[in-house]
Amino acid sequence: MKISLRLILSLVSIIMLVVSLFTLYQVRHEKRVLIDELDRRAGVLAEGLQESIESHLANAKFKEIERIVEKFGNRERLAGIAIYDQEFKPLAVTKSLAEYLTHPPYGLNSVFASASPQGRLQDFPPDRKIHAFMYPFQNKDQMVVLAIFHNANHIEARVKVIWQEGFIRWFIQALLISLVTLLIIRWNIMAPLNRAADWIKELRLGGVEDTRPPLPKDIFGSLAKEVTHIAQSLTSARQAAEQEARLRQSGESLWTPERLKEFARNKLQNRPLIVVSNREPYMHVKKGKETECIVPASGLVTALEPVLRACGGTWIAHGGGDADRDMVDSKDRLNVPPDEPQYRLRRVWLSKEEEDGYYYGFSNEGLWPLCHIAHARPLFKPEDWGTYQYVNKKFAEVALEEMRGMEEPFLLVQDYHFGLLPRLIKEKRPDARVALFWHIPWPNPESIGICPWARELLHGMLGADLVGFHIQFHCNNFLETVDRYLETRIEWERFAVNRQNHTTWVKPFPISVDFTQKPDDIFSPDEKKSEKEIILKTLGIKAKYLGVGVDRIDYTKGIVERFRGVEHFLEKNKQYQGQFTFVELGAPSRTLLKRYHDLIGEVEGEADRINHRFRTKDWKPIIFLRKHHSHKDITPYYKAADICLVTSLHDGMNLVAKEFVAARDDASGVLILSSFAGASRELRDALIVNPYDVEQMAEALRYGLEMNLEDKMNRMKRMREAVRENNIFRWGANLIDELAQIRTIESDKTPT
Repeated sequence: MKISLRLILSLVSIIMLVVSLFTLYQVRHEKRVLIDELDRRAGVLAEGLQESIESHLANAKFKEIERIVEKFGNRERLAGIAIYDQEFKPLAVTKSLAEYLTHPPYGLNSVFASASPQGRLQDFPPDRKIHAFMYPFQNKDQMVVLAIFHNANHIEARVKVIWQEGFIRWFIQALLISLVTLLIIRWNIMAPLNRAADWIKELRLGGVEDTRPPLPKDIFGSLAKEVTHIAQSLTSARQAAEQEARLRQSGESLWTPERLKEFARNKLQNRPLIVVSNREPYMHVKKGKETECIVPASGLVTALEPVLRACGGTWIAHGGGDADRDMVDSKDRLNVPPDEPQYRLRRVWLSKEEEDGYYYGFSNEGLWPLCHIAHARPLFKPEDWGTYQYVNKKFAEVALEEMRGMEEPFLLVQDYHFGLLPRLIKEKRPDARVALFWHIPWPNPESIGICPWARELLHGMLGADLVGFHIQFHCNNFLETVDRYLETRIEWERFAVNRQNHTTWVKPFPISVDFTQKPDDIFSPDEKKSEKEIILKTLGIKAKYLGVGVDRIDYTKGIVERFRGVEHFLEKNKQYQGQFTFVELGAPSRTLLKRYHDLIGEVEGEADRINHRFRTKDWKPIIFLRKHHSHKDITPYYKAADICLVTSLHDGMNLVAKEFVAARDDASGVLILSSFAGASRELRDALIVNPYDVEQMAEALRYGLEMNLEDKMNRMKRMREAVRENNIFRWGANLIDELAQIRTIESDKTPT
């Protein structure tokens, strides 16, 4: 109530000030108009009397002059007339004014001096306002002034009326605005706040499922956003606590962000974790005059970002957004995530030539096809290799700068873009604990031999204390490759490489996803039921069954093979024509490379060919949505799909499979998974297929759609349990634990 009273008093004061200023302006304007009117009337009268007065003055007929003065001095509103000579003596004065004009009127000397007419208001006894208009003219050798006096009380009366009207106007406006303000405060502010207070109370007591507060966004947008974050954090914390209690009761142990944070604090001994990757977790791009923060499409970002949120530290990455430079400080740093900063992002700038040679050239035209063995010829150019070396050195310098002042820092180097970085760091900081995680497959030794600089690459990688791959098979290939190309001692029983007085451990760390459910991802049963209908309606088709695929558009993902599998399925099972639609959510990637640019056309062409063959008026078998999709965009498809197809031709892990499983909190849905994806080692209850075998894929689609509900749910529950147990936080904990146990050369030194 006090706030309402203060607001109303402030509004009333402002209204009073505004009305006063406008009234003052109106008073001055009206007063000026009335005075000008008196000046005009007096001037006309003076000009009319001038000739008669001049002739009588010339003949010294003063009685005639007095008669004229008396005659015209008694007109309406005319108070009187007087005539003065140059000595300020009255030559004639209206009798009604004589007793008051004991002295010359104010301003008479000014009129004689300027020889120009003047008019002004004067106070005149008793309590009268007089307008005196003094009109000079030449009479023979002397100048005389004709003074015409008008009653001006009507001017003061008009001013008084204006002020009274202004007060009434202010009073009415203040009353109306106060009433309206009270109603607005009650209906649009106090009522929503009271509802929000009740909602917060229920939230505190655990009786709220919807984390969106009942606050109108047009008024309380920022507050609603922050309260939503608090509600989500509280809900997540309560769920984590409940889950922890259940796990304690059952003797289980699940990795959560809180557990990882505590684990990392103990293992890292409060030293921050430093991560190096090519792709940044947050990118700033310009959209018109606005700057938007987006999360780039990247499996690495999806997996690693929750770990940095939990552990804190610094993420070093290439700043690729066109507005990235505008958002950093003088040391190219900023805190992220934007809404709730939990770690630091350090951006590294690359020229177009550096990006072309290091990223598009050696990394993605050379190493990527080499490691995936997916029917694309690796291309190795000496100039690209030189740029790759240079950029690795640039990132090493930035990482060393971030390590400055730290004792035994922890560094996680991510992926094939930085094969030389571990050695560069170790040469400068032998006390640093360095891990290199290789997110893509490692092929057999014969394939690696294609690279002209294979030995140099291996030498750089073995600078790390720990080299991680997704699966044991890739670890075995790596050790065999090292054994073939370098002079080393391999300890197969410990999976370690001894070279130049340094040991590198090689171990599998199957990466995963954040399995913890976020409040925004939870759908009610009614929402789940209608989600498929909403999606199909949005796509403009009618169908009974929905399949989904989510990929970067890359030749290793088997998208074309997947489409052909759908085609063969419809050929063999005509009853599903008009009933089954497959939606591919494809994010364009590396389009500057010809192979990727051509692939987009190939995928679109294959979708068009199959659709042309089977489509009807309101149905088509394949819908290809080519754009970057956020997690929020993808989740409804995961939840609504009857089947998810992951048909990689070769993949280190493929997190889409795990994301789909994590999203299916209804324990339904079927996963068809390539045997060449690392995820197939863990998700044994998926329908495992050879993506090159269209017959097998078609049969998997039929079997998945016709699988009985009990079998479907049992399979999904077992896969969900596997992803739940081996989530991203466990991956981060295992990696940190292994790295923390390593004793570096510097840490082995004892003080003398």
